[in-house]
Amino acid sequence: MTQTRRLLAINNYFYRRGGAESVFLDHIDLFIAAGWDVVPFAMQHPANLPSPWAGHFVSEIEYGRASGPLTKARQAAKIVFSLEARRNIRALIGRARPSVAHAHNVYHHISPSIFGTLKAEGVPLVMTAHDLKVACPAYKMLSRGIVCERCRGGRIHNVLLHRCVKDSAIVSGLVLMETLVHRSLGLYRDTLDRLIAPSRFYRDKLVAWGWDADRIAHIPNCIDASAYAPAADEGGYFVYAGRLAPEKGLATLLRAAALARQKLVLAGSGPEEERLRRLAEHFGTDVVFAGHLDKPALQRLIGEALALVLPSEWYENAPISLLEAYALGRPVIGARIGGIPELIAEGETGLLVESGNAAALAEAMAALAALSPTARIRMGAHGRDWVGREFSPGRYRERTLTLYEAIC
Repeated sequence: MTQTRRLLAINNYFYRRGGAESVFLDHIDLFIAAGWDVVPFAMQHPANLPSPWAGHFVSEIEYGRASGPLTKARQAAKIVFSLEARRNIRALIGRARPSVAHAHNVYHHISPSIFGTLKAEGVPLVMTAHDLKVACPAYKMLSRGIVCERCRGGRIHNVLLHRCVKDSAIVSGLVLMETLVHRSLGLYRDTLDRLIAPSRFYRDKLVAWGWDADRIAHIPNCIDASAYAPAADEGGYFVYAGRLAPEKGLATLLRAAALARQKLVLAGSGPEEERLRRLAEHFGTDVVFAGHLDKPALQRLIGEALALVLPSEWYENAPISLLEAYALGRPVIGARIGGIPELIAEGETGLLVESGNAAALAEAMAALAALSPTARIRMGAHGRDWVGREFSPGRYRERTLTLYEAIC
């Protein structure tokens, strides 16, 4: 590496919008603390954090806003291949030559068009796979609410055939075109020096879909457990924290909570909220819809719960909320799907259940509620100890630095 170690950190958004953005910004903070010069590259947005490099960010694109056909056509072109992003990243490299570039989410806003420029300029490049987009055109290997792997082996026409994106032929067709262009130009396979998988499940799934195992590094997400204080008392409820979306298994959770006669709190917002309210009334579930909470309120809610519940029904990656529950000294009940099982030590830090099985989930909730507070505290303490040892910021930075050294 060069004497001045400089990281080019790339992500669509430069503010804490979701889990991927939190990982991205925490990554930046960790490397600044280690003495690196960090240069961000993102999309312009009113909520962005201030940066002296913001003049190089690409123009804002916010989907869902009212716009004319010409604007929509321009946006569609940028989704596939952004010439502006290529120009801007080339100018940025000219001003601040990076030792290594690390990309997170770039789809649809920045676009992977920048990867060819980074490759041509000889900049080592890694990308964290926060989802399965590099294999599945629709990100989640999910179609009509069911886990789907029809596109495996290059059969990506299925994304349009089954309208996998927003159940729309137009949007799914655009995603198909995007995938065809990106694959024909080798914008991922021919440019990335390494792909980072936060879960072993994602690593193995990407290998099964044709990625070279030697080019994938498993680096788990991290959390600073010292910033979280376990609560002194329990509140007598189970909690889910996250987006209220179909793939999260919340209909199953509502049914399970009713069967187990356990109180439930759902923290978050999303497109499923109204449907879930109707289901809760139908099932007779004792549930509180807490909505979006700020960080202190959310930590207090999770910290006083009997347990966090993750009833996912899609290939979840490596949920930060699970690590947060452990940091707060709480056990976790998780669905046996995706990367969740590798983050739960059965009977020690929580319980695992079959994904989509309300009866099994109800049984687990009842069993955990029947334990003494001391037993639940012991499970949470095991989880807190685990994240302190294996998922600490120091371990994350050490693993990432080792990867950077291997490719520079």
